[in-house]
Amino acid sequence: MNWDWQVFLNDDGSGRTYLQWMFDAWGWTLAVAGSSWVVAMLAGGLMGTLRTLPNSPWLVRLANVWVELFRNVPLLVQIFIWYFVVPKIFPSMQQVPGFVLVVFALGFFTSARIAEQIRAGIQALPRGQRYAGMAMGFTTAQTYRYVILPMAFRIIIPPLTSESMNLLKNSSVAFAVSIAELTMFAMQAQEETSRGIEVYLAVTVLYAISAFAVNRVMAFVEKKLQIPGYVVAGATGGGALICLVST
Repeated sequence: MNWDWQVFLNDDGSGRTYLQWMFDAWGWTLAVAGSSWVVAMLAGGLMGTLRTLPNSPWLVRLANVWVELFRNVPLLVQIFIWYFVVPKIFPSMQQVPGFVLVVFALGFFTSARIAEQIRAGIQALPRGQRYAGMAMGFTTAQTYRYVILPMAFRIIIPPLTSESMNLLKNSSVAFAVSIAELTMFAMQAQEETSRGIEVYLAVTVLYAISAFAVNRVMAFVEKKLQIPGYVVAGATGGGALICLVST
């Protein structure tokens, strides 16, 4: 097999090299993933919290509908709906850039999964945490703001890490609506150069570097935000969460 890595130094016909094109596409991939992550965290955090509200059945139902809707429809279908259907139904959306529509599709799809993780994190906390907030005279909103959510988010950082990495990889679906990200670059560059092995290996390395960077950042955040007094009993799965409260 003859390798030709110099293919990345060739002109792509527009005055730039394939290497420059690839890094431009990498930037679009990171932009899509990063923007979608913000949307997913905001929407997922809200819906996950609403699903645990006491004495608010209609808000709980609304959040449940959100989760079931965006979790049960394939991501590619959701991207097509946002890109092709929504602008037809709402003419004002025709002026919205395709990048933004893809960000909404990917962000809302991921928000359903994050909402589930936040719900699980909140429900994993001892009931005493909620009662303690009530005993201090906090309203429900204040109890969530100052007591429940700060602890719940710390608990769910490991699954959030996996979801953040999945979101980065799911951004590759954006090629289906002509967003110039890494996967689209790889497909077009392979057709133009007939060097698919080199192109796809380089793209794979960039995806791996991006995912590893997300993993390391989230691991750093997890270490810095560890809750004193909370430990997981047992080094393997299935350990119990132990709360040590000092007064």
